[in-house]
This record gives sequence, C-alpha cells and structure tokens, in this order.
Amino acid sequence: MSWRVGVDIGGTFTDVALVDEETGQIGIAKVPTTPRDFGQGVVQALSIALQEHAIAANDVSLLSHATTVVTNAILEGKGAHAMLVSTKGFRDVLELRRSSRPSLYDLFQDAPSLLVPRYCRLEVNERLDAAGEIVTPLDEGDIDAIIDFARANKIEAIAVSLMFSFLNDVHERRIGEKLRAALPDVPVFLSSEVLPEIREFERASTTAVCAYVGPILESYLRRLEAATGDMGLPKLYVMGSSGGVFDVAEGLKMPAMAIESGPAAGVIAAALIGRQLDKPNLLSFDMGGTTAKASLIKDGLVETTSEYEVGGDGNANRWMNGTGHPIRVPVIDLAEVSAGGGSIAWIDPGGSLKVGPQSAGAEPGPVCYDAGGTMPTVTDCNLCLGYLDSKALLAGRLAIRADKAIAAIQEHLATPLGISVDAAAAGVLNVVNASMAEALRIVSVERGHDAREFSLVAFGGAGPMHAAELAAELGIREVIIPPIPGGFSALGLVATDLKRDYVKTHFTPLAAATPDAVNAAYGEMEASARQMLKAAKIPEADWVLERAADLRYGRQAYELTIPARSGPVTNETLTELADQFHKKHYLTYGHENREEAIQMVNLRLTAIGRFEKIKLSHSAGSGEDARKGSRSVWFRQGGRVDCAIHDCAKLGVGSEVSGPAVIEAVDTTIVIPPGWQARMSDAGHILMENNNAA
Repeated sequence: MSWRVGVDIGGTFTDVALVDEETGQIGIAKVPTTPRDFGQGVVQALSIALQEHAIAANDVSLLSHATTVVTNAILEGKGAHAMLVSTKGFRDVLELRRSSRPSLYDLFQDAPSLLVPRYCRLEVNERLDAAGEIVTPLDEGDIDAIIDFARANKIEAIAVSLMFSFLNDVHERRIGEKLRAALPDVPVFLSSEVLPEIREFERASTTAVCAYVGPILESYLRRLEAATGDMGLPKLYVMGSSGGVFDVAEGLKMPAMAIESGPAAGVIAAALIGRQLDKPNLLSFDMGGTTAKASLIKDGLVETTSEYEVGGDGNANRWMNGTGHPIRVPVIDLAEVSAGGGSIAWIDPGGSLKVGPQSAGAEPGPVCYDAGGTMPTVTDCNLCLGYLDSKALLAGRLAIRADKAIAAIQEHLATPLGISVDAAAAGVLNVVNASMAEALRIVSVERGHDAREFSLVAFGGAGPMHAAELAAELGIREVIIPPIPGGFSALGLVATDLKRDYVKTHFTPLAAATPDAVNAAYGEMEASARQMLKAAKIPEADWVLERAADLRYGRQAYELTIPARSGPVTNETLTELADQFHKKHYLTYGHENREEAIQMVNLRLTAIGRFEKIKLSHSAGSGEDARKGSRSVWFRQGGRVDCAIHDCAKLGVGSEVSGPAVIEAVDTTIVIPPGWQARMSDAGHILMENNNAA
C-alpha cells in the first residue's frame, strides 16, 4: 500500500491530507500552526497523521508541502540582509519603479518598503547595447569592491541585474563566478538565470525578491528536509505558485516560485474535483484563518498570470498595480482578501465597522479559543450567531469559550455601536461577506465571465460557513463542499505534477522571425528542462514540454501568451502563432487588427514531470440518523430559529438536508440557509442547491 501525503501551513491550522494511491481513500489531520517555528507544526502534523491513520513512513510514496515562508518574509519585512548589483547609473531602478499607482488622485500614497536599502545597492562599470553587444567592458576592480563590501557589511544574499543581460549574460556570469568563488556561503542570484526577460524593473525586482527571501527559505527547507528524513519519509517536494511542485534544490535557485504556494494547491484540488464531477466551470473559494482566496476554472483549465505583485496591498488585492514588488513568474490567477476566521473586527474613528486586515492568526487566535485573544474575530461572530458548536471544535479536541467571545463582541462592537450582540455579529459577517464577494467578482465578472454559469467550490475551515450567502450574492445556484474541506488545499499537493517554467526574450517582429533562431531559443530552454527533470529522477516517458510565445501588436506595451505546438519550428508554426494571437486578442479585448504587425517578445517553456494520476474516494456515512440535536441559529432571512444540527460523518449517499440547518464535520461547519437544499453524493461531496435561484 502506497500513500501520498501533502502538508499545508494555514494562518490558524497546519493541515495534512493523505491519499491511498490504490483506493483513492483520503484522510486528514490538523494541528495548530506554530508561527514561531512553522517546521515544528509541520513535523507534529505529519507525526499525528501517520499515527492516526496507521501509516508507516516507508509506505509514503510522495511528500509535498505548501509553505508561507516566502510570502511572510516579505509581508513582515523579515527577509535577508541583501544587496543589489546593477549597471553604473541604474542603482535606483527598484525605487523608480513604474508610473502605475493604485490610487490615481492620492498624492501622498507610499510605495512599498524597499527590500534592498540604497547603501546596499552597488554599481559596476559595464554596458551592453540593445543588441547585446559590449559597449563598455566589465571593470573587474568593481567586482573586488563588491566582495569587500559584502564581507564588511555581513551581506546574506546578492542579486545581480545588469542592463540587457537577458540578451547577453557574459558580464553577469563573470560577476557570478567571482562572487561565488569569494563568498561560497552567500547565495548569488543572477537575473540572467532567474529571469532572462525584457523589462528592467520587473527583472531586477524578481531577482531582488529571490535574494531577499532565499536564505530564509533555504534555512527552513533544509531543516524540514532533515526532520522528515529522520522520520523515514521520502524526498520533499514544494508547491509552486503556478500549480506544480518542484524539488528543494530547484526551488532554492528560484525562491520566487514559492509565492502563493498554499493557495495554488487549493485551486489544483478544485480542478481535480471538477474533473471527477464532470463540472468543468468552477469558482474556487478558499477561506481559512487569515485570508480568503478566489480563482476561476474554465473548461477544466486553471488560469495563470505573470503579472503579480507581492507585499503591500498588492498581496491582498491582486487586481491593483503599483502596490507591491513585481515578480515575473507564472502564478495561478487569484484574488485574495484579508478575510478569514481570525480576521479582527473593529470600529474606526468615524464609527464604521471594519473587518481586518489585522488577524488574530494562530497565536493568540480568536477570543473563543481562550489562548489570549481579546479582540472579536469572524470566528467569534460565527460562534455567537450559532453556526459553531458552543462547546468544542475539531470533534471535541479544541474546547472553546462562547461566553468570552460574546463578552468581547459586546465590549468592542455592540456597546460602542449601540446595538445588540447579534446585530453586531451579523454586521461583521455582512462586512466580511461583501469583501469576499468582491474577490469572486474580480475573477469572474471582471474577467468577462457570468458567475451564474459556474458552480462554487467552497473549502478551507471557514469557507463552507459563508459559501451559500456568497453564492446567493452572485446568483450562483450550486455550491460544492468537497471531502475534507478544512484540509482541501493540502489535498491539492498530492494531485499535481512536477512543474518548472522557463522564459527567454526573443525580441523581433514575428514576420522577421526565423525558424532556426526560434528553434535554437526553445532548444536552449529544453536542454535546461531535461536536465532538471533528470535530476528530479522523473522517468523520461513522463516528461512533457509545453511551448508558448508572448506576442503583441507592434504599438502595444503588453503581451498575450499564445500556446505553440511542439516539434521543429517551421514557417507554418509561426503563421499559426499569428492566427492564434489575432483570435485571442479578439476574445480578450473585443477587437483584432490583422493588418497590424505582430511583435514577438518572449518564448516560454513549461516542463512537466507527470506523476501517476489518482482518483479521490471518500466514503459517505452509514446513513443512520445523522441529526445530533438543535440549537438557536441566526439567519439573515429571518433572525434566530431553532435549527437542526447534523453529523456529517453519518450522512449516507443520497442523504438530503433542507435549510435552515447546520452540518458539522471534524474540520469544518456547513451552514445551509433557508431555501437551500443539501445532498450527499456517492463520492462524499455535499452538493448544495439554492431553490430560490432563478
């Protein structure tokens, strides 16, 4: 018997999902996240999971992990003491940025804090022209000065980003050779290795991000590798932001790939559920302890984007430009808001009710956890309104204090607002639901899709509590609650493939592009990809290399990515690219111009190492009476009612529950408002339908 194991760190809990490769049967384990040492919680969760499910370490065939280390280091400003090496005259590229701003009329808005302070940004005398030809030779003495500075200032990582190095990396390679020889313990990131792509600011920013988080990520993963190795577990893989895993060595070459590691895993799991239920059009909704994430799956395909900013408001608002640090790596297209079970509710100086972005997180957690929290959170409000069991969660393993939650709501919200505790708690849910509905609109309506044509897949520990209200807000008729929703992102870690993305600028008018030159560029990337797949010990029969090209009309500033067929590039291949570009431009922007010249900008390659596909299976309950009692629950449709409470573990295949009702599972609580009907499917999914929807 072989098992696949995925472990995901959340804002409140660390989740482990286990899947039997033969039967598809799944299991889950949850422990509180340990913010002071995330690895401690991961090891604890793995130990409990293996013990509870009686799995020997040598029976684990795949171990995958989603980490928040990279994102947290940037958000908290706790990255490495890094330096940036640039061409003479370009040390301020990180501050000059682009002209885009999140608020057009705010003259006092601040740019995100700099990852590399100015005194740590050094220049070298060298210059290439726009064709990659050497104009000014590299001054070797400047490299020696950089080495002396790094030693004197105890620099922990170095980023090197020179002008036009994406066309000719001879100077960057020479700098890298000397720095790595003189400073063997200091990681050096060359932009020509990290991102050999046009656009100076984005390339420098991505390289600087890698240097800023690289030492922290390496320390964390090396310690975790050692700990899991001591447990007898197999090689550790890490989830990347584009929806595939990579091995530790590959990730340390490009730490920016680990941005949005956990959220990406949840979307991959949602896509898997869609394939099994034959529902290709889904809205993925993940609400955990600190944030809520939304993504769209169309025709079974997960959308990715390379326009992403991390840090500042950009991390919470994916659709805003100019708020964070750009990284030009493929990221699953997510909208993310600071709205989770641990989000703190508060009243601003003007007397308005606010929720987040501050979060109680795992420590101290919501007030009801009785671990030191004093400010009311979304979880406390859900408890107050009757959605959660007033005595314990996690099948009784987590005792809670409803009286403390109610007292906190009374003190900090109800009394200042002059309203009842129920009204204050309901107001908090209205505010947080509005924020999460906006995220769902961003990935659907504002991307040109009709949300009513999609089903909502809701997961995360808090997602199923809010899903029906959000679906009603967007006119969505069906909500799908998958098995183990509280650990669903961890499930995505065992249902993906090894994946690595490569890019190389090939700047030329498409009409002037030659098959030989394009073949050579793809060949260079494919050689690197094959080397990576071989090092990861993926059988050659399971290698997949997918090509694409970034194209734009000649007078445009930004590109569309067009898939390209494999095999030798011919003139026919280039003609197909042009035709597909015109069609995608029309679908994206509503118009095309076949008389306009097309500019080729970048060539892309995605290297995939296929893991054997699995089919998930989750046994429904025995079908015996699942009703476990009743309690007073507040609903927007009519206030408090005496509501039936059901045990999810006892719901058999075909079991139906009519709202108003609550279904309690070990890892989540599902709220069924009046007018909604829930049914247990034969695969262990709870399908909810709004009988009042048009």
